[in-house]
Amino acid sequence: MGHLLKAILIDDEDNARFALRNLLKAHCPNVDVIGEAKCVSEGQSILTKIKADLVFLDVQMPDGTGFDLLAGLERIDFQVIFASAYDYFAITAFRFSAVDYLLKPIIVNDLCSAVAKIKANDKFAQDKVKTLIDNQGTVKKIALPSMEEVNFVKVDDIIRCESDNNYTRFFLQGNTQILVSKTLKEYEDLLEPMGFFRCHKSSLINLKFIKKYIKGEGGTIIMEDGSSVELSRRRKEDFFNAIQNRY
Repeated sequence: MGHLLKAILIDDEDNARFALRNLLKAHCPNVDVIGEAKCVSEGQSILTKIKADLVFLDVQMPDGTGFDLLAGLERIDFQVIFASAYDYFAITAFRFSAVDYLLKPIIVNDLCSAVAKIKANDKFAQDKVKTLIDNQGTVKKIALPSMEEVNFVKVDDIIRCESDNNYTRFFLQGNTQILVSKTLKEYEDLLEPMGFFRCHKSSLINLKFIKKYIKGEGGTIIMEDGSSVELSRRRKEDFFNAIQNRY
């Protein structure tokens, strides 16, 4: 069963808390609900009095948002799973900061997989939440989980990403590399709206770091760090469109 997780539910809707409590009881026996709150101020109050491992947090509440609640706490020594009605931007921010979220109405499988990812003492919990709060409005940082740690990296510092089987290797400014245990496709979905381009099945580049293009059947892109990246022939037209749109 694993470590018993002490959980607090914070949601302004009584029926939403009731439904979640019942789902947890039926499907997540390692979660023990030790408290509930129905607004930001109540939530902050209970979290300063009771030590929780995990908080299920609504986004919109009458006296503010779940983000306001977290921003108002001196320290965050618990993990957070947000529960929210569909909000595209919020979901993007969650994905960039490695904080989990559930869409309402909550689906059992999603709940179980979110709970399964929770470690009782996640030393990166505070950093993940800080990144999430900082990313509200404009995404600035991305959480990159490797085998041993989580790196919090400025999106503007990523020069390119390279596929390495089921891993992705990030090449950053300052000659730094990070190997992340997720596929390139996942990062393509996240980063393409932010000025990145999938130029080849194994390469995703930050368009702002292009130094020059060398003509060829597809051609070769030289990045500012001196690396050369192949441009596949079928992506050539899209590449020039992306460059024109950017500049």
